[in-house]
Parts: sequence; structure tokens; C-alpha cells
Amino acid sequence: MGRRKIREEELARGLNDRHIQLIAIGGAIGVGLFLGSAQAIQLAGPAILLAYAIGGMIMFFLMRALGELALYKPVAGSFSTYASEFIAPWVGFVTGWNYWIVWVVTGMAEITAVGVYVRYWFPEIPQWIPALGALLGVYIINIIAVKLFGEFEFWFAMIKVVTIIALIVIGLVIMFTGWGNGGQIVGFSNLWTHGGFVPHGVTGILLSLQMVMFSFLGMELIGVTAGEAKDPEITLPRAINATIWRILLFYIGALAVILSLYPWNIIDGNTSPFVLTFAKVGIPAAAGIINFVVLTAALSSCNSGVFSTGRMIYTLAVHGQAPQMFSRLSSRKVPVRGLTLSAVVMLIGVLLNYVIPEKAFIYITSVATFGALWTWGIIVYAHLNYRRKRGVQVEFKMPGYPYTNWITLLFMVMVAVLLGFNSETRIALIVGPIWILILIVSYQFVKKYHRDGSRPGS
Repeated sequence: MGRRKIREEELARGLNDRHIQLIAIGGAIGVGLFLGSAQAIQLAGPAILLAYAIGGMIMFFLMRALGELALYKPVAGSFSTYASEFIAPWVGFVTGWNYWIVWVVTGMAEITAVGVYVRYWFPEIPQWIPALGALLGVYIINIIAVKLFGEFEFWFAMIKVVTIIALIVIGLVIMFTGWGNGGQIVGFSNLWTHGGFVPHGVTGILLSLQMVMFSFLGMELIGVTAGEAKDPEITLPRAINATIWRILLFYIGALAVILSLYPWNIIDGNTSPFVLTFAKVGIPAAAGIINFVVLTAALSSCNSGVFSTGRMIYTLAVHGQAPQMFSRLSSRKVPVRGLTLSAVVMLIGVLLNYVIPEKAFIYITSVATFGALWTWGIIVYAHLNYRRKRGVQVEFKMPGYPYTNWITLLFMVMVAVLLGFNSETRIALIVGPIWILILIVSYQFVKKYHRDGSRPGS
């Protein structure tokens, strides 16, 4: 369509290598590892290690595709911009708004989670107070300067990294010294002596993949940081190439230690394996420690959500796909208006969580589930078309193109189909496509505004 692109202001490049590295690590480590891994273990047994290895390899290909696109054009709009240029303008519109709602909904859930985690220590405090405090805190952090966002993400990620390394070290000490094992058999033999390494067969591995993949939601955030990274041609490849070892250490390493300490079939799906491990060596505050870690993980996710949605709204406005008022930056080169919109909608989400039934909220979060797969698929397909149209523009190229592109796309389709085998996630296959259809119809109205010579929000 004949869309009018508004003059794009330059965002402040305030994120240095240290920030980018830890943002990438933080994006790879979420609450799902600390709390949700027990449920995944119940589905696949020790073969969950294989599931994370497969999922990690897919994410590596995805990140390499995104990295090549980001170095070709390091902009804050990232995959929305690439989708518009290399697939179609309507795909860029849908992808941008879809990613915005993914992070807004995720932010709603994480803000609510903050309230729950704080009440672990202070049960008399109404849940809405810490939830509101968390939202205001991350909003203020984001509107001041991008460097402050990067600094907080650095320390949030560092807390998670230290916790995982502590678990691995404690676990290895227990295995090799017998300290704190209480006379139980511990060791790597637990990985194959309780029904085998793959106790539930290939089916168990497949059913665990949906949980595994959504543990990685947030890794693509590094693409959004490209527009504000110092020396992106150096920092982005370094952070992306470290994807594999991060997954090997933080997921496979930590879970291998846990499964060596405890036979997989005695791990309660409702209890964090991290709490079990720290309690095993006599740390009385084990549950409190992990509660603090997941609290920081939730704050990190909310912080990233406000950051990424503000940038996505800004880019959509620059390309005439959102009201023009959101295309303006503050004196500190921060898209404050987009950040404010996202924070306000997240606040509404917190209120909704109290007034609508839980099932209705599950319908909303299912949009985020489906939206993540859409975003990842679009990144890989946009890269496929980028190579066809422009060839290799940068040295940091996707390995195995085009075969790895198609393998990754087919894998994403398989995970989407697997959503239908779980009663709690099946709704995503209904709500998700409806949401995409709503965005496609909305694009037709935006196109009509341009054709009539007006601009949305002007």
C-alpha cells in the first residue's frame, strides 16, 4: 500500500556489550526453568534433556536468522520491519501488533505473579499493591534512559545465573562427596535406572516440547535491542553465538544435576526442583531463596515487556501503522508515549485479573502462546526471503541455509499442532488464529486511511 513513512528519529544507542550479553542470557532463563521444569520432567522423564537439546538447537537457528537480519538493518522494530520488507506490509503490521500483545499479556501475568511472590513473605499485603509497585517501577526505569533498562536487566539476569551455578555446584558436591544425600542413591545412574532414559517413549518427548519451547520465549528480544546497541556488528553476533552454551549450561546442565540427585519419578510436578536441591543440604530458607529468584525473573520479564512493546509501537507509528503521536521520542531519545500506552494496558490487565473468571484469563494468555510461534516463524521466513532477494549482505550468516530455515519452520508447525494435545493449551489453536484474523482485518482499515489521504492518529 502507499503508506507514509514518518521521519524516523534516532534512538539512543545506550546498550553496551555487557548489557547485551546479560539481556540475551536473561531472555533464555525464565520462571519456567525454576518452577515449570518439574512438570516437563513428569512428561518426558530424563529424556527432557534431549527435548531441551533439540529445542535449543532450533532456537540457535532462529537466533542466527534473526542475527543476520539485525546486522543487515539494526533497528528497534526488528522482525516487524523485516516482515514488511521481505514478506509483505500486512505481515509486518500483523507481526508488530501481535508481538506487542504477546508482551502486554505476558506483562499482565508477570505483574500479577509479582504480587503472589511478595505475599509469600507478607501475606497481609493486598496483592494489587506489589503488582502496582512493580509496574510503576519498571515504567519509571524505562522512561528515564535505555541504559538504565540495560543495567537492571544485567542484575536481574545475574541473579538467575548465580542461582543456577550454585545449584550445579551444590549438586556435584552432593554426588561426589555424599554430603546431604541422606543415605539415598545419587549419581548419573539415576538418569537411566528408573524406567530407562526415555520412560514415556517418543510421545513423552513430543508432549514436553511445548513447555520446553515456551521456556525460551524472550530470547528474540535481542533483536529489538539492535536499534539501541553500541557496535551491534560486534555485540549481537557474540551474544547470539553464545546461545548454545547458555542452553547447555543453564538448562541441560542444571536439569542433569537435578535428575541425578532425584529419580525423575519422585519429583513432584508442583514443587520446584531447585527448592528440593537447596533444602537437601540443609538450607532452611531454600523456598524463600527460590521465591526471591522467581520474583526477580518476573520483574525482569515485565521490564523486558515494557521495553519491547514501547519500541514496537514506535516502529509501527514510524511506518504509519500506529497513531503518529507514538513516533515521537523524548529528549533522552526514549519512546515514552509508546511505553506509557503499554504500561496503561498492562495496568488494565492487572484489574481484569481480579474481575474476570480465571478461564477467561487463560483465553487471553493463549493469544501470547500462539503469538510467540507466529513471531518465530515470521523471523525465519523473512530471513529466507531476505537471502533470496539480497544474498549474503553480512559475514554473520545463517548456517545451513535454506535447509535449516525449513527445518525450523516445520518444527514450529509441529509444536503448534502439539498444543492441541493438551486440554489447557488447546484453546490457543482457536483464539490465536482469530486474533491474527482480527489484525489482518484491522490492516485493511489502516490501508483505507492511507488511500483516503489521512493518517491514523494525525
